[in-house]
Amino acid sequence: MTDPAGAFLGWLVPAAVVFGITAIAIAVIVWAVRRARRSPRARAAAEQARTRAGTTLVRLDDEVGELDLEVGLSGALYGGDAPASLRRARLTAQHVRDDAFEEYRTISAPGVAPAEIARAAARIDRRAGEALAAVAAARAEHGAWVRTNVSAAGQIDAARRRLADLRATMGDPAALVADLSSRFAEEEWRDASHAAHAALAEVTEAGRLLDAAASRAADPSLSALPDLAAAERALRKAESDARHLEETHRLVLQAAQAVPDEIAGARAALASASHTRQNLEPADTERLGGELHAIEAELDRVEADAARRPTRTVDAIARLRGRLDLALGDARTAQQRLRGARTALPGTLAAARGAIAQAEASVAHSRAGADARSRLLSAQHELAQARQAADPVAAIDAARRALRDAEDAKALADYARLASPGR
Repeated sequence: MTDPAGAFLGWLVPAAVVFGITAIAIAVIVWAVRRARRSPRARAAAEQARTRAGTTLVRLDDEVGELDLEVGLSGALYGGDAPASLRRARLTAQHVRDDAFEEYRTISAPGVAPAEIARAAARIDRRAGEALAAVAAARAEHGAWVRTNVSAAGQIDAARRRLADLRATMGDPAALVADLSSRFAEEEWRDASHAAHAALAEVTEAGRLLDAAASRAADPSLSALPDLAAAERALRKAESDARHLEETHRLVLQAAQAVPDEIAGARAALASASHTRQNLEPADTERLGGELHAIEAELDRVEADAARRPTRTVDAIARLRGRLDLALGDARTAQQRLRGARTALPGTLAAARGAIAQAEASVAHSRAGADARSRLLSAQHELAQARQAADPVAAIDAARRALRDAEDAKALADYARLASPGR
């Protein structure tokens, strides 16, 4: 008589061996696939796809800028709003660009799997390409209308009106620079001086090009369009530099007004931290004491020249407040964290605004790639979030992220400018 237990074991053992070997084989295959997907070759291919997507995205960003200019010109030519087709194309392109830059920023972070990078890059490249095609179609349609219905003289007149408006709104750039240079150190007004000189030179160049375009428009055998297009680009650069000059002037004066309160707030935060230190374990007390002493010494150093260097002082204090928060860690109560964030927020927002203004100027004057532009957009988004947040702790975290992203954007744009000295 057959033993049931023996028969069962006789069946179970071979089956277990088979299933075990199958499970091991499946695990090995899964491991091999995952390893292949994360191999240096897969990562290099994903990086190439990300670079291609970034190049298409930069083209789209540039086209959005050109479309902004064309929409403004169209309003002048029509005597009112731009044509609906142009406005729709601009709105669509802006949405696609902003969403694509956000996705590009996500896949540029460390640790993203190559397969995810490749999929997202393909999606960015496809959507940006579709937006570029839509923009090109809208511009071609509008260009055909302009050639049929608007003379070169009419376009030149519209550009001259914009030039006159710009000259009126700019006022005297040298006066703004002189106001800053009479009160503050050179590093505070150097960017403003560069922007003022650039804006004046670009206004002069735009006027010269419009005169040349007008001369060509009077001769049927010549085309005024190249000079007119160049004049429009010079006007756009002049407008950008004029805005940067005004923003820099405003930020320096605001920083000068804010310096006393920022220093007082930083010293109050140090005093509060010293009180918190008394309730810690001996090892933590010693560690925090050394950090507080270093922060106080740095604060003394920047305060000594705060009147001459207000934006540098506000920026330095914002960083010291962040350093103090890291040193305190979880030693503070929720109420202490809230109070500290509330007092540090104005200076951190000011530092972030200043960093973004510098990054915008660097990106505008360089062949900045997608990484610089995506970080600049991220900084602008984080600053908007910081301004809207009701919770001071969330707001200051967003402002600090904006500051970091703006610094990254400026560094990347400056590197691009150095790599392309002819720009």
